[in-house]
Amino acid sequence: MKLTNGLSALALVGLAASAPVAAQEKPASLGFGIFTFTSGPAAAYGMPGKNAADLMIEEINAKGGIEGVPVSATYVDEAQGAQGVIAEYRRLAGDAKNQVMIAALSSANCLALAPIAEQLEVPTVGWNCDTHQLLMDGKSKYVFRPNGNTVPEFIAYAIYLLERKPDVKTIAIINPDYAFGHDAAKIFTAALKALKPDVQVVAELFPKLGSPNYQTEISRLTTARPDVVFSNLWGADLENFVRQAAPRGLFTSSQVILALGETVLQRVPLPDGVIVGVLGDGWWMSPDAKANAETAKFAESYKARFGEYPVFPSIKMANTLIYVKAAYKAAMQKNGGKWPTRAELADAMKGSKVATLTGTTQTRADNDGLVDQIVGVTMKAPAQPFPVIGEMVRYKGDSLMPQAGQDPLAWISMLKPEFAKSLPKPGSYK
Repeated sequence: MKLTNGLSALALVGLAASAPVAAQEKPASLGFGIFTFTSGPAAAYGMPGKNAADLMIEEINAKGGIEGVPVSATYVDEAQGAQGVIAEYRRLAGDAKNQVMIAALSSANCLALAPIAEQLEVPTVGWNCDTHQLLMDGKSKYVFRPNGNTVPEFIAYAIYLLERKPDVKTIAIINPDYAFGHDAAKIFTAALKALKPDVQVVAELFPKLGSPNYQTEISRLTTARPDVVFSNLWGADLENFVRQAAPRGLFTSSQVILALGETVLQRVPLPDGVIVGVLGDGWWMSPDAKANAETAKFAESYKARFGEYPVFPSIKMANTLIYVKAAYKAAMQKNGGKWPTRAELADAMKGSKVATLTGTTQTRADNDGLVDQIVGVTMKAPAQPFPVIGEMVRYKGDSLMPQAGQDPLAWISMLKPEFAKSLPKPGSYK
């Protein structure tokens, strides 16, 4: 994997020649604290992340570990709640063997852990948490997010929708009742109103995370009959919603957008034409992914081990481990081949550009990641027994992000209808 860190090839050769690695400077093993949901309704999303971590760590160790050091993971179940997650974070961070925390899945947990990471000076990589609030102040030294955030993710859906359905007049929203759901609603609505001011929101529903029954919400949506229903429900919540909404005709009466819909393509029947994406570039069947032999190998190995192909949380986790591995390599190149401290590791992540299984992640000055956004619609594929993503578009990561330090919602509100004209069109990514 490739990492750009500002050092020339000649400089790297010089460092390697002048300062060979001393074996005793390396630890006997390297631990990662990896936070995800392994129980409860959210495990439908969290376990694919854990599965990917298991597979990637096994592969890393088969190739000699990270810079010659074998890797192991301690998993923390986020289902125990914020206080338990914080306690586990502190416990793992107190062991010097665990130089890096890969945390977390939940946006709420990421927000809770971020100040602790800064206090303890532990490099902490958010493998999934999307809320744009995480790094807004631009002051983080130890918290990184290589997988993008809610701003480009949900602007992408607004742009794609207006290209597919330019005459949309009314929308309804059904999102989970916490930071991720409310952020998405604000961003998606703000983008639509900026790009098409006459759009009206006719319903905003925020069911509790982990709700098993959506019949009341579905009744309100079918009664409102909006042109578009947007949702960023996820995990078992999304599966339950789809299973309950499909028989009641919601997918035929409205254009449905399921922001995390790719995660259920192999699990529940979705009709053609549902707008879905992968909150980033992590679609294992995208043209870029298919062209990467390592990605194809990962997808097939994942299928053989776990009985289904990797969904985008799996890809996010795999790409995060690639990002961390690249940081170790860069840190040791910078310090003359010595095993890095936590501070040196964090320094190596700043400004890095890392090739991943599905594209490239670039770390901005505020430690937020720039990744491309893939959006498309569900369609049948002869080669697969489940729907795939067709009519794809791939938006460049920096095209949908404000500059570091800008207020995201203020930036979105200044977008003009002409903004979308310069972007690629649905079906252009082949």
